[in-house]
Amino acid sequence: MTSERMKKLQENFDKSQEYSINEAVPLIKQLCTANFDESIELHVRLGIDPKQGDQQVRSSTVLPNGTGKDKKVAAFVGRDKEDEAKEAGADFVYGEPEIENIRNTKKIEFDVAVATPDMMPKVAKAGPVLGPRGLMPSPKTGTVSDDVAKVIKELKQGKIEFRNDDTGNIHQVIGNESFNDEDLIENVKSFIEDLKNARPDGVKGIFIKGAYLTSTMGPSIKLDINTPEPGQR
Repeated sequence: MTSERMKKLQENFDKSQEYSINEAVPLIKQLCTANFDESIELHVRLGIDPKQGDQQVRSSTVLPNGTGKDKKVAAFVGRDKEDEAKEAGADFVYGEPEIENIRNTKKIEFDVAVATPDMMPKVAKAGPVLGPRGLMPSPKTGTVSDDVAKVIKELKQGKIEFRNDDTGNIHQVIGNESFNDEDLIENVKSFIEDLKNARPDGVKGIFIKGAYLTSTMGPSIKLDINTPEPGQR
Protein backbone atom coordinates (compact mmCIF):
# COMPACT_ATOMS: atom_id res chain seq x y z
CA MET A 1 0.00 0.00 0.00
CA THR A 2 1.43 3.37 -1.06
CA SER A 3 1.79 5.90 1.75
CA GLU A 4 0.53 9.48 1.49
CA ARG A 5 4.13 10.73 1.56
CA MET A 6 5.05 8.51 -1.38
CA LYS A 7 1.94 9.55 -3.33
CA LYS A 8 2.93 13.19 -2.91
CA LEU A 9 6.45 12.53 -4.15
CA GLN A 10 5.13 10.65 -7.18
CA GLU A 11 3.17 13.74 -8.21
CA ASN A 12 6.49 15.40 -9.10
CA PHE A 13 7.17 13.22 -12.13
CA ASP A 14 5.45 11.08 -14.77
CA LYS A 15 5.59 7.43 -13.66
CA SER A 16 4.89 6.22 -17.20
CA GLN A 17 7.83 8.14 -18.68
CA GLU A 18 11.37 6.90 -19.18
CA TYR A 19 13.89 9.56 -18.17
CA SER A 20 17.41 9.92 -19.47
CA ILE A 21 20.14 9.45 -16.87
CA ASN A 22 20.97 13.16 -17.09
CA GLU A 23 17.33 13.99 -16.28
CA ALA A 24 16.75 11.28 -13.68
CA VAL A 25 19.69 12.03 -11.36
CA PRO A 26 18.76 15.62 -10.41
CA LEU A 27 15.10 14.59 -10.21
CA ILE A 28 15.77 11.68 -7.83
CA LYS A 29 17.79 14.01 -5.60
CA GLN A 30 14.87 16.45 -5.46
CA LEU A 31 12.70 13.59 -4.21
CA CYS A 32 15.00 12.87 -1.24
CA THR A 33 13.10 14.14 1.80
CA ALA A 34 14.56 12.10 4.68
CA ASN A 35 16.56 13.82 7.40
CA PHE A 36 19.70 11.80 6.52
CA ASP A 37 21.95 11.41 3.49
CA GLU A 38 19.93 8.93 1.43
CA SER A 39 21.64 6.29 -0.73
CA ILE A 40 20.98 6.50 -4.45
CA GLU A 41 20.32 3.05 -5.88
CA LEU A 42 20.18 1.53 -9.33
CA HIS A 43 17.91 -1.47 -9.90
CA VAL A 44 18.15 -3.37 -13.19
CA ARG A 45 15.77 -6.03 -14.50
CA LEU A 46 17.66 -8.56 -16.60
CA GLY A 47 16.46 -10.89 -19.34
CA ILE A 48 18.15 -13.94 -17.83
CA ASP A 49 17.05 -17.24 -16.37
CA PRO A 50 18.80 -17.19 -12.97
CA LYS A 51 18.38 -20.96 -12.70
CA GLN A 52 20.70 -21.50 -15.66
CA GLY A 53 24.40 -21.62 -14.83
CA ASP A 54 25.46 -20.07 -18.14
CA GLN A 55 23.22 -17.03 -17.53
CA GLN A 56 24.54 -16.00 -14.13
CA VAL A 57 25.82 -12.43 -13.92
CA ARG A 58 28.74 -11.92 -11.57
CA SER A 59 31.42 -9.34 -12.13
CA SER A 60 33.04 -6.25 -10.65
CA THR A 61 33.61 -2.62 -11.53
CA VAL A 62 35.23 0.49 -10.12
CA LEU A 63 32.76 3.34 -9.81
CA PRO A 64 34.59 6.52 -10.89
CA ASN A 65 33.40 8.43 -7.82
CA GLY A 66 32.99 5.61 -5.29
CA THR A 67 29.79 4.62 -3.51
CA GLY A 68 30.01 6.97 -0.55
CA LYS A 69 30.46 3.99 1.74
CA ASP A 70 33.73 2.86 3.29
CA LYS A 71 33.89 -0.92 2.93
CA LYS A 72 35.69 -3.04 5.49
CA VAL A 73 38.09 -5.31 3.60
CA ALA A 74 39.38 -8.66 4.84
CA ALA A 75 42.51 -10.16 3.29
CA PHE A 76 43.09 -13.92 3.47
CA VAL A 77 46.85 -14.19 2.97
CA GLY A 78 49.90 -16.11 4.08
CA ARG A 79 52.45 -14.68 6.50
CA ASP A 80 54.59 -13.34 3.62
CA LYS A 81 51.74 -11.08 2.46
CA GLU A 82 50.45 -9.83 5.83
CA ASP A 83 52.43 -6.57 5.91
CA GLU A 84 51.62 -5.87 2.27
CA ALA A 85 47.89 -6.27 2.92
CA LYS A 86 48.00 -4.04 6.02
CA GLU A 87 49.91 -1.28 4.21
CA ALA A 88 47.38 -1.39 1.34
CA GLY A 89 44.55 -0.65 3.79
CA ALA A 90 43.06 -4.03 4.70
CA ASP A 91 40.88 -3.74 7.81
CA PHE A 92 41.42 -7.39 8.71
CA VAL A 93 44.26 -9.74 7.79
CA TYR A 94 43.31 -13.39 8.25
CA GLY A 95 45.17 -16.68 8.26
CA GLU A 96 44.16 -20.24 9.07
CA PRO A 97 43.19 -19.60 12.74
CA GLU A 98 40.79 -16.81 11.71
CA ILE A 99 39.31 -18.96 8.93
CA GLU A 100 38.60 -21.68 11.47
CA ASN A 101 37.04 -19.09 13.78
CA ILE A 102 34.70 -17.86 11.03
CA ARG A 103 33.76 -21.44 10.27
CA ASN A 104 32.92 -22.17 13.91
CA THR A 105 31.35 -18.89 15.08
CA LYS A 106 29.87 -17.74 11.74
CA LYS A 107 30.79 -14.22 12.86
CA ILE A 108 31.76 -11.81 10.07
CA GLU A 109 33.05 -8.26 10.53
CA PHE A 110 33.87 -7.30 6.94
CA ASP A 111 32.00 -6.25 3.78
CA VAL A 112 34.26 -7.78 1.13
CA ALA A 113 37.11 -10.31 1.10
CA VAL A 114 40.22 -10.82 -1.02
CA ALA A 115 42.57 -13.79 -1.06
CA THR A 116 45.75 -15.04 -2.66
CA PRO A 117 45.32 -18.16 -4.84
CA ASP A 118 47.29 -20.35 -2.42
CA MET A 119 44.90 -19.46 0.41
CA MET A 120 41.71 -20.39 -1.45
CA PRO A 121 41.70 -24.11 -0.47
CA LYS A 122 41.87 -22.97 3.16
CA VAL A 123 39.26 -20.21 2.69
CA ALA A 124 36.98 -22.83 1.12
CA LYS A 125 36.59 -24.38 4.57
CA ALA A 126 34.59 -21.29 5.54
CA GLY A 127 32.65 -21.44 2.26
CA PRO A 128 29.36 -22.50 3.91
CA VAL A 129 29.49 -19.26 5.91
CA LEU A 130 30.94 -16.89 3.29
CA GLY A 131 29.17 -18.22 0.19
CA PRO A 132 25.52 -17.55 1.13
CA ARG A 133 26.47 -13.98 2.09
CA GLY A 134 28.24 -13.32 -1.20
CA LEU A 135 31.59 -12.89 0.56
CA MET A 136 33.58 -15.71 -1.01
CA PRO A 137 36.60 -14.36 -2.95
CA SER A 138 36.39 -15.26 -6.63
CA PRO A 139 38.60 -14.91 -9.73
CA LYS A 140 35.47 -13.79 -11.61
CA THR A 141 35.29 -10.61 -9.53
CA GLY A 142 39.04 -10.09 -9.31
CA THR A 143 39.16 -10.74 -5.57
CA VAL A 144 41.56 -13.69 -5.90
CA SER A 145 44.99 -12.40 -6.85
CA ASP A 146 48.67 -12.58 -5.98
CA ASP A 147 48.68 -8.77 -6.09
CA VAL A 148 46.44 -8.33 -3.04
CA ALA A 149 47.70 -4.78 -2.43
CA LYS A 150 46.34 -3.64 -5.79
CA VAL A 151 42.97 -5.33 -5.20
CA ILE A 152 42.63 -3.86 -1.70
CA LYS A 153 43.41 -0.36 -2.95
CA GLU A 154 40.83 -0.70 -5.75
CA LEU A 155 38.18 -1.83 -3.26
CA LYS A 156 38.95 1.11 -1.01
CA GLN A 157 38.67 3.45 -4.01
CA GLY A 158 35.21 2.20 -4.97
CA LYS A 159 35.56 -1.19 -6.67
CA ILE A 160 32.36 -3.17 -6.19
CA GLU A 161 31.16 -6.67 -6.95
CA PHE A 162 27.74 -7.17 -8.48
CA ARG A 163 25.68 -10.26 -9.16
CA ASN A 164 22.10 -11.09 -10.07
CA ASP A 165 19.69 -12.13 -7.33
CA ASP A 166 17.40 -15.17 -7.45
CA THR A 167 14.83 -13.24 -9.51
CA GLY A 168 17.32 -12.16 -12.18
CA ASN A 169 17.71 -8.58 -11.01
CA ILE A 170 20.70 -6.41 -10.06
CA HIS A 171 20.59 -3.97 -7.13
CA GLN A 172 23.45 -1.54 -6.63
CA VAL A 173 24.13 1.58 -4.54
CA ILE A 174 25.81 4.10 -6.86
CA GLY A 175 26.28 7.01 -4.45
CA ASN A 176 24.56 9.26 -1.94
CA GLU A 177 22.18 12.20 -2.13
CA SER A 178 25.10 14.45 -1.11
CA PHE A 179 27.05 13.59 -4.30
CA ASN A 180 26.95 16.27 -6.97
CA ASP A 181 24.87 15.51 -10.06
CA GLU A 182 27.85 15.03 -12.36
CA ASP A 183 29.46 12.39 -10.12
CA LEU A 184 26.23 10.41 -9.79
CA ILE A 185 25.57 10.57 -13.53
CA GLU A 186 29.10 9.34 -14.23
CA ASN A 187 28.68 6.47 -11.76
CA VAL A 188 25.35 5.36 -13.27
CA LYS A 189 26.66 5.44 -16.84
CA SER A 190 29.85 3.63 -15.89
CA PHE A 191 27.99 0.89 -14.03
CA ILE A 192 25.49 0.28 -16.83
CA GLU A 193 28.30 0.08 -19.39
CA ASP A 194 30.19 -2.48 -17.31
CA LEU A 195 26.97 -4.42 -16.69
CA LYS A 196 26.43 -4.65 -20.45
CA ASN A 197 29.99 -5.94 -20.82
CA ALA A 198 29.22 -8.64 -18.22
CA ARG A 199 26.46 -10.14 -20.39
CA PRO A 200 26.73 -13.96 -20.14
CA ASP A 201 27.19 -15.93 -23.36
CA GLY A 202 24.08 -17.96 -22.52
CA VAL A 203 21.74 -14.96 -22.86
CA LYS A 204 20.27 -14.85 -26.36
CA GLY A 205 17.49 -12.24 -26.10
CA ILE A 206 17.30 -8.78 -24.58
CA PHE A 207 19.78 -8.54 -21.72
CA ILE A 208 18.66 -5.36 -19.91
CA LYS A 209 14.86 -5.21 -19.83
CA GLY A 210 14.49 -2.22 -17.53
CA ALA A 211 16.48 0.08 -15.24
CA TYR A 212 15.24 2.20 -12.36
CA LEU A 213 16.81 4.86 -10.16
CA THR A 214 15.61 5.36 -6.61
CA SER A 215 16.69 6.60 -3.19
CA THR A 216 16.47 4.97 0.23
CA MET A 217 13.12 6.56 1.08
CA GLY A 218 11.93 7.76 -2.31
CA PRO A 219 10.00 6.46 -5.35
CA SER A 220 11.68 4.89 -8.37
CA ILE A 221 12.14 6.55 -11.74
CA LYS A 222 12.35 4.47 -14.91
CA LEU A 223 15.46 5.10 -16.98
CA ASP A 224 15.88 5.30 -20.72
CA ILE A 225 19.31 3.75 -21.18
CA ASN A 226 19.13 3.18 -24.94
CA THR A 227 18.54 6.68 -26.33
CA PRO A 228 21.83 8.65 -26.57
CA GLU A 229 22.11 11.73 -24.36
CA PRO A 230 22.25 15.15 -26.08
CA GLY A 231 25.66 15.54 -27.68
CA GLN A 232 26.19 11.79 -28.00
CA ARG A 233 25.81 9.64 -31.08
